[in-house]
Amino acid sequence: MKEEVRHTTVGLITLIVLVLVGSVSFSSSQIEAPTGVTIKAVFNQIDGLSKGDDVRMGGVIIGEVTNLTLGDNYTAVVLLRIDHKIPLPNDTSAAIHTDGLFGRKYITLEPGGDEEYLAGGDEISMTQDSVVVQDLLELIIGEAKSKRAKK
Repeated sequence: MKEEVRHTTVGLITLIVLVLVGSVSFSSSQIEAPTGVTIKAVFNQIDGLSKGDDVRMGGVIIGEVTNLTLGDNYTAVVLLRIDHKIPLPNDTSAAIHTDGLFGRKYITLEPGGDEEYLAGGDEISMTQDSVVVQDLLELIIGEAKSKRAKK
């Protein structure tokens, strides 16, 4: 009987400690609401880009891709959440790049020289589509085959 009480007590203490640890870990990790402005960019091809991918400027992460939809004329409309502290000139351009040869895609922004800045809901008009690595490899192989055939 004494051993049963001891096992029950140890079990209750363990349960209480687990509940306390769980509540502390969940309460200390406060979820921050996303801040910043939402900017739209329209691309013809966004192969490999997905929601949550980085938006970078000069190699520094300044935001993320928040939504991908199909727009007018079958274009890809990409919504970007940019840190509100970073002013983007109206003539900023956006390009889809790959992190390494087969890495994740991200969007890189190149600021222009305009003295007026994009506001929330504005659109980046100058965009460069994603390069599909498979198409690039097929082009290189095709060039090599044609040079080989000429010899």
